[in-house]
Amino acid sequence: MGKISRSGKYIKFFIYLIVIVLINIAGMTLFTRVDLTNSKIYSISDASKEVVATLSEPLTINIFFTKNLPAPYNNTEQYLHDLLEEYAIHAGKYHNYFNYRFYNISPEGEGVGENVEENRTLARNYGINPVQIRHFEKDEIKFKNAFMGLVIIHGDIIEKIPTITSTEGLEYKLTTSIQKLNNKISALLALKQKIQITLYLSSSMKQVAPFMGLKSLPQLPEKVEKAVEKLNSKNYGKIEFTYLDPSEDPKIEAEAAEQSLMALKWPAIPQKNIDPGSGIIGLTMRYEKKIVDVPLLSIIQFPLIGTRYELIDMESLEEILNENIETLIDINENIGFLSDHGALSLFGSPPANPMMGPQEEGLSNFNSLVSRNYSFKNISLTDEKIPESLKCMIIAGPTEPFTDYELYQIDQYLMRGKSLAVIMDRFKEVMPQRRQTFSFNQGPAYVPIDTGLEKLLNHYGVRAKKSYVMDENCYKQTNAPQFGGGETPIYFAPIIQQENINPEPTFMKNIKGLITLKISPLELLEDRIKAGNIKATNLFSSSDKSWEMKGRISLNPRFIRPPKSDDEKESMPLSFLLEGEFQSYFDGKPIPVKKTESDDADEDEKDIETIGPKTPEEEKPEIDLSKVEGQGGFIAKSKPAKIFMLASSDMLKNNILDSEGKGPNTTFILNVIDYLNNREDTALMRSKEQTLNPLFETDALTKTAVKYFNIAGLPVLVSFFGFFVWLKRRSRKKQIRMIFQKS
Repeated sequence: MGKISRSGKYIKFFIYLIVIVLINIAGMTLFTRVDLTNSKIYSISDASKEVVATLSEPLTINIFFTKNLPAPYNNTEQYLHDLLEEYAIHAGKYHNYFNYRFYNISPEGEGVGENVEENRTLARNYGINPVQIRHFEKDEIKFKNAFMGLVIIHGDIIEKIPTITSTEGLEYKLTTSIQKLNNKISALLALKQKIQITLYLSSSMKQVAPFMGLKSLPQLPEKVEKAVEKLNSKNYGKIEFTYLDPSEDPKIEAEAAEQSLMALKWPAIPQKNIDPGSGIIGLTMRYEKKIVDVPLLSIIQFPLIGTRYELIDMESLEEILNENIETLIDINENIGFLSDHGALSLFGSPPANPMMGPQEEGLSNFNSLVSRNYSFKNISLTDEKIPESLKCMIIAGPTEPFTDYELYQIDQYLMRGKSLAVIMDRFKEVMPQRRQTFSFNQGPAYVPIDTGLEKLLNHYGVRAKKSYVMDENCYKQTNAPQFGGGETPIYFAPIIQQENINPEPTFMKNIKGLITLKISPLELLEDRIKAGNIKATNLFSSSDKSWEMKGRISLNPRFIRPPKSDDEKESMPLSFLLEGEFQSYFDGKPIPVKKTESDDADEDEKDIETIGPKTPEEEKPEIDLSKVEGQGGFIAKSKPAKIFMLASSDMLKNNILDSEGKGPNTTFILNVIDYLNNREDTALMRSKEQTLNPLFETDALTKTAVKYFNIAGLPVLVSFFGFFVWLKRRSRKKQIRMIFQKS
């Protein structure tokens, strides 16, 4: 009987084992998945479903992944397979338009499978090259080359993701790439005329090219033309190429000079029978009024070696041209960016007076990240009106006053149901004169800024105070050992913890930490918010250990001390989102008119009193223009609109936003822009894979209790549990023994 019982256990074990193996095989072959994660990391977002469900032409994704990769790269391939399968499921009635294929590429040196060499060649032709990965094998660190990339083919256009080493942000990259291709096809097919690509190359340069190390210069026109022809076949024949020689026609030379193309001059070289001369080299891309210059020749200065000339890498020329085509035809939705009134520049610019400070830090990271999904349109309010087509406009760090007419343009833009992102400063940092820099503790002065934009925002219901937020919960700077070591708290760089971030807006859901810099507190004007029935959402606040610095501002960390009393500290709101139907600031006021230089001259003339009798023409004008009435031009109350408010332009600069777009600060800014442009699904998709998951702050007593519980409490619990199991088994044995004794 004991043998039968034992054999039955073995049979059950093998049955269970077979069932588990079959379930795993079925799970690998049949796509069924339940996503139990809080942020649905392993499920595609609504934005992804919509993109693949609205494909207008066949789309194919070719994936090149080396087989049998070590962990964690093997998991990346499986995740990508599952992700693409889910894309295909949600393609809906256009399911046949979405296709994908994994190409078999065995590791080098491990044998060659079917068509492996052809697949490697195909991958390289698409621009997918192997990358070096590191793995552990037999307690050793080893390196190997592996293909880990894909290309997306939509119509005749190709987009590639050359390296996929992790699953982080993979869905976002795929969806935005597919959306970009969709937009590009639509934009190309809608072009009214062809994109003009013009090569300017003086034939006079060919004689000196060998002495400049440019032996391939004579073949440049032919190579550029081939690259353009190849690109043209992928862009529906919308490109036209022209080769011009400035040496043959003075008009062409003047035209090239106007476009600031590279011009070279060389002296006579008698020993080579070369006369002194000059030449022009450059490439321009033009569509309608837009022009982009592509430098073909670079000049590099090397110490001791001297000057070196290098032509553009012809293998990368096609990719460069393709990127510039996307800029020319505006495949992405436009977003307005204020370019005057002393606002921040997308590219950075040197100071007007070098003695007053260093070069202004630009927004290159911000520009690069936003440009992946939008096209910036610079707006100069002094010269033009805000275009009706823009859904959103960004006003970043203005320092110069706005006229009433310019404020009127901003007001009426909002009244049309648009969105405003106002990232302003309440102080301007002014560096001391050079002769003052050596004075004791002389630092920059912080001058209050009043541009007139403040009264507009106050009317809408939000105000930025003239102060800076200091916070004990801030960034700590590590000091060098020669300066005593330790850490110095940078109180004007508050760290925003998870408990002070509002998770209710969907685009804020997975943002669990931020860092700010030189930020001013905000306050709501409750009476105006209630009167306008405006929805005001506080996005994040400082900690309850923060206080205001106002009056005389000094940001020298050595001289900042927190208030002694906790009563002087409080949490302060730092960012607001206002939504609703706003009342115009100019409702019931005279509508401003644009002033010109002649208007100023007229005002001066009005101050001079005219003496003598008036002429009949002056007494009885033909038409009294002041009595002409018009309707329909002014909007007193807006359609549903949005205002994002943040009082620190440093939040857009490169020291806060990372170039990869993975940090929480970068995700926050990009999500806000998406929300203002009615792309909330895209914002949610971007932020759902945030890797920052900080622990909640606790007091010292709680930390100590948890520490000792882990050290001593858990072993004691395990001991008690073991003792309880032993007692239960002992009791069961007694019961069995008593049963047999009775029988």
